[in-house]
Amino acid sequence: MGLRINDRIRVREVRVVDEAGEQLGVMAPREALDIARGRGLDLIEVAPNAQPPVCRIMDYGKYKYEQGKKDREANRKQRHSEMKGMTLRPNTDEHDLDIKTKNIVKFLGDGDKVKVTVRFRSREMAHPEFAQRSLQRIVEQVQTANVGVVERPPLMEGRQMILILAPSKDASSAASVTKKPATPAPKPPAPKPEPPVAVDAAAPTEASPVPVAAPAAETAELKVESA
Repeated sequence: MGLRINDRIRVREVRVVDEAGEQLGVMAPREALDIARGRGLDLIEVAPNAQPPVCRIMDYGKYKYEQGKKDREANRKQRHSEMKGMTLRPNTDEHDLDIKTKNIVKFLGDGDKVKVTVRFRSREMAHPEFAQRSLQRIVEQVQTANVGVVERPPLMEGRQMILILAPSKDASSAASVTKKPATPAPKPPAPKPEPPVAVDAAAPTEASPVPVAAPAAETAELKVESA
């Protein structure tokens, strides 16, 4: 049964809430509808299963917009689990295995399942213990990080060995933990410039040496010789 408004509300009595959220009490639907129309609004049945049903006085278009907004927000918050895939070789080296294991831990921390597949070539089928060793290492890392559990242990399917991991209950909370960025240290204040020093134009400087006067005796000798 869809949402009922105005004349479609056919019950004996309803509990009415106005547009401001105030309780108007229990009354007949016709009386409540008259109040709503007197305010230029609609009468909307918001809780049909209550006793008596609860109706709200408000604009129907605005109510639909708010409900749609709430539904979109709920859908955005609800995350659907996906099946991620990770492929290995029996002879995957240590570095590549570490990188793949970190990706698996990340997928599980995000709430996704992971299907780990080890593919064999013809001669590699003779040594499945190499693949089992790699898968066991992945399981240990996942359990250490507390982000996942083994949903299906490693099983051979043709030329493949498949392991399925599922996120643990604490995976979502572990993924939501974020590090708070460090607050940068305040910069020291810039030094104030020193006031310029006034220079006396009459004072001697290194660039302009003061002329030295000749001694009086030397001046007298010069006069006698010239005479």
